[in-house]
Amino acid sequence: MIAALAFYVFAAILLVSAVMVVSARNPVHAVLFLILAFFNAAALFLLAGAEFLAMILVIVYVGAVAVLFLFVVMMLDVNFAQLREGLQRYAPVGATIGVVLFAELILILGGWKINPASVTLHMAPNPTNLNNTEALGRLVYTQYFLLFQTAGLILLVAMIGAIVLTLRDKRASRRQNIEVQTSRTMADTMEVMRLPLGVGTAGVGFLRPKKPEAKPEPVHHDDHAAGGH
Repeated sequence: MIAALAFYVFAAILLVSAVMVVSARNPVHAVLFLILAFFNAAALFLLAGAEFLAMILVIVYVGAVAVLFLFVVMMLDVNFAQLREGLQRYAPVGATIGVVLFAELILILGGWKINPASVTLHMAPNPTNLNNTEALGRLVYTQYFLLFQTAGLILLVAMIGAIVLTLRDKRASRRQNIEVQTSRTMADTMEVMRLPLGVGTAGVGFLRPKKPEAKPEPVHHDDHAAGGH
């Protein structure tokens, strides 16, 4: 009874927050409703016995993706008045798409049939000696190990490709000379001084950073003048 009541409460809050994500006019409020939807979805995963998916949803999506969206939206100079423009113009198109999607949902639910034997089945059947996380780990890293590694390799190639495509060689950008940095000594960059109390480095004429030592100018010999005398 308590589990069923908790399911309906979390599901109702999830639906309301999902609707507010797409209907909120303020992008910051939309991201906050998205975080609320993620938390309620994680609670539903816990009720279904999938604690690993619940933790992944909270840690990855709420802790990284949604918070990143929130920071990006807060840092952008969003013109809310401009966002509200054209709402009446595109309202018929949006309403038409919504009606089509709602009709598709009705057709799917109308043809849905529940197997009577599914009521007796457990929502997340696991071996008696394994929990949900351990069973999922054994399944991913044994039976589907090759597919899992292949998916990781594809994501790595996509990440490298995105970096290469967005990398631009700017001549005005500063570059580091690793050889010069590693060959520096302490005497080149640091000077130890003994100062009395109450006297700063500016009072003794110490400038920061340290001035580079002046290189001796090359001596040019005038061969013609030397030969004439």
